[in-house]
Amino acid sequence: DLRPLDILSEVVPAGGLARGMRVFQVQGVRGFQLAASRPRALGFPASRLFVHCDRFPEEFSIIVTLRVPSVPAKRNEYVFTLMAEESPSVLVGLRYAPNKLHFLFWSQERAGGWQTRVTFPNVSLSDSQWHTLVLAVSGQSFSLTVDCGIPKDVVVETPFPASLSVKRASFYLGNRRRRKGVFTGLLRQLVLLPGADATPRICAAMNFKVATLSVPAILQDLPAKPVSNEVLKSPYETDTKVTLGSRPPCTKQEKAQFWFDASRRGLYLCNGSAWISMLEVKQKLDYVEEYQNLVTNSETMGVEVFTIPKVGLFAATANRYTPPGSAIYKWTDEKFVPYQNIPTYQAQSWKYFTIGKKIFLAVANFEQNDRGQEFSVIYKWSRRKEKFVTYQRITTHSARDWEAFVIEGEAFLAVVNHREGNNHNIDSVIYRWNPKTGLFETNQTIPTSGAYDWEFFTIGPYSFLAVANTFNGTSTKIYSHIYIWLSGSFQLFQSILTFGAADWEVFRIGDRVFLAVANSHSYDSGTPAPSNFYAINSSIYELNVTAQMFVKFQDLLTYSALDWEFFSVGDDSFLVVANSFDGFTFSVNSIIYRWQGYEGFVAAHHLPTVGCRDWEAFHTPEGSYLLYSSAKEPLSKVLKLKTT
Repeated sequence: DLRPLDILSEVVPAGGLARGMRVFQVQGVRGFQLAASRPRALGFPASRLFVHCDRFPEEFSIIVTLRVPSVPAKRNEYVFTLMAEESPSVLVGLRYAPNKLHFLFWSQERAGGWQTRVTFPNVSLSDSQWHTLVLAVSGQSFSLTVDCGIPKDVVVETPFPASLSVKRASFYLGNRRRRKGVFTGLLRQLVLLPGADATPRICAAMNFKVATLSVPAILQDLPAKPVSNEVLKSPYETDTKVTLGSRPPCTKQEKAQFWFDASRRGLYLCNGSAWISMLEVKQKLDYVEEYQNLVTNSETMGVEVFTIPKVGLFAATANRYTPPGSAIYKWTDEKFVPYQNIPTYQAQSWKYFTIGKKIFLAVANFEQNDRGQEFSVIYKWSRRKEKFVTYQRITTHSARDWEAFVIEGEAFLAVVNHREGNNHNIDSVIYRWNPKTGLFETNQTIPTSGAYDWEFFTIGPYSFLAVANTFNGTSTKIYSHIYIWLSGSFQLFQSILTFGAADWEVFRIGDRVFLAVANSHSYDSGTPAPSNFYAINSSIYELNVTAQMFVKFQDLLTYSALDWEFFSVGDDSFLVVANSFDGFTFSVNSIIYRWQGYEGFVAAHHLPTVGCRDWEAFHTPEGSYLLYSSAKEPLSKVLKLKTT
């Protein structure tokens, strides 16, 4: 009789749940959560499954669908056991530990018996994802298939017994008849299929991770039909959570989860493919007001705003002079207040990034230190000191910018080298994180010309890196390049003519992808000087999917533009430009442009700035803000976006 024997269903009484069982829905899939307080309540006599014969089958498959949270080191948890009533020994059992799965069975002889453990190493289940396992047993051969991947085969000296008695034995779900080692995850399917390898039957499903052979009715997708006019009640609980921050992905895994957008004051529900508005106050940008004068150590070349989880919101300013170096400010009582000073050498920019649980902040130093050494430095957040401490020094050449990114699970850090002495045509470097040494190591060099900025972005499965080339020694009218990641390295994708390019900004509006360049000045030693070097168009390019390239979308007149920053308010999209010098004065209006569809970007707000170098947009529960840094005075400003 090769019918599946549903162990899980035997524990569930008709029309209800056994004590110590709850039903949860996670990632759109239901499973049982088992309580540790009553392990014996989650058991039943083996005779209910083995009606005609009290022998465990010699050849069989065990099919399990489960979801396992993080398991502490050295901890073992049981999926199920089969135990004789008068003995503490496990006749048959399945348990897992971090990165391991163990199958246990008892071999009986006249003189006694012993337990055999078959271990499958490198089985990663503790990732809070659903997985389906098929364990096929035949004699000395044991084969484990996880999510219909490549089988892991183990051959042991002791074969599974040909005649294992289950008389007066009971199955226990998620335990071995005691509280220690109780299963803490979710269990959806536990089936014994005698006499056959169940892998072909399971792997015919579309979704291997939740493939079904036999699942209790209460866990199936369709709710039970109510009796007469009884109100239909949800038979399960769910780990509903509300995500804060920027728009998270919405896929089948996030179905029925909520997202609260503090900037829009909107609550959204994921339907499996898109976020559906449940409650939203549509905000409109009315005007911009001065909110805080941020006194800095010296002129500020760049600013980075970031959030350290469970610590707070910070801003790091890249200041020109040492001493006193650069500063980190913490958002406290609705203002930025000084938090930490770090020695820097004509710092140009900061970059915040994380690798796993490690938190880093990298500074691009433009000049040599007191010993004549030219380093840029990566700092690591110390949770004990609650400060950034020096982690790694990297040799750079008049570094302007860092860019951090991840490709195929690997972390990278790219530095822009501006010049070496008077030579602007030098290599900029991409470093790869080595998890073994815990350091960044050179991965690739790319020729650049007086470069100012890297910008990393992805489109579908493809990764891109754009460099803003500024000056080749004789001209600012040079090509900046976009590179694409192919076969383990960046390769040239497209070249765009720019004029002293200082910044690239990638942004999306709906399904459209844009790339804006900030052109700072037009100079060519071989041509007559223009009437104004600094009044020059900066350009916005749009990705043309058919042509597989970026094509010019719009020109905007700027004045030695050094930065673009994209932000949104309600349903409206904006670009703010850092105008730094108009050929006569550094007191120049920087402009906020509003996206107006067919018209493109249209000037909406004119903001007085002095030597504006960088813009950062950020949000707090109290509202939305812009922070600009001045490269000409030791004063930066926080502006608040007033909405209606």
